[in-house]
Amino acid sequence: MLRLIVLLLLLANGLYFAWSHRYLQMYGFAPHTSSEPQRVQQQIKPDAVQLLTAAELKKVEAQLLADAGPKECLQAGPFSDEEAAALRRVLNEALPAGGWQVDPVKVSARWVVYVGKLAKGETLAKKTADLAALGIKAIPVANPDLQPGLVLAGFETEAAAKAELARLAPRGIRGIKVLQERQAATVQQLRVPAATEAIKLRLQDVKAALQGHGLKSCS
Repeated sequence: MLRLIVLLLLLANGLYFAWSHRYLQMYGFAPHTSSEPQRVQQQIKPDAVQLLTAAELKKVEAQLLADAGPKECLQAGPFSDEEAAALRRVLNEALPAGGWQVDPVKVSARWVVYVGKLAKGETLAKKTADLAALGIKAIPVANPDLQPGLVLAGFETEAAAKAELARLAPRGIRGIKVLQERQAATVQQLRVPAATEAIKLRLQDVKAALQGHGLKSCS
């Protein structure tokens, strides 16, 4: 009887040894292995870990807060093809990829009711004040060829501009006329769809590349 018990114990130990060392795996008997190889792939690489100083940590926190803040769509233009090419080179270095775009847009012709060019000694400020006294709002003309001068109204057609001229003519405004400020054309326009405070600061740093075109909210 004792011999039988010893033999059974030896057999059980042998089977356990074979099972635990996966010798019986081909027969469907093997211990379950808890393996999660994806966790190894997700491990943080020790050589990529960086220690930040207190000042660097504050800078990172400020950047995260700025990026999480309100965003605004901004645009600027129009730019010529040459200006747009130069602007793209600057923005590639200054702004995150995908956070801005410079695309061609069609602009309509613009006819203006115009006062100018101003006579020698007559300033834009004085002429603007004189028109304001008559209840007429005027802004400096954008076309360099028409400067110095003021725009009293702008229209897409010459007929509409001439109708406004006829309405204003009885007011006794000297030098008032209708001119075409620009022709219909395809130009380039900068658009920043989601400008954070941080991006706005970077845009200020590259202001020269905007060629005098101010940033404004997207219409």
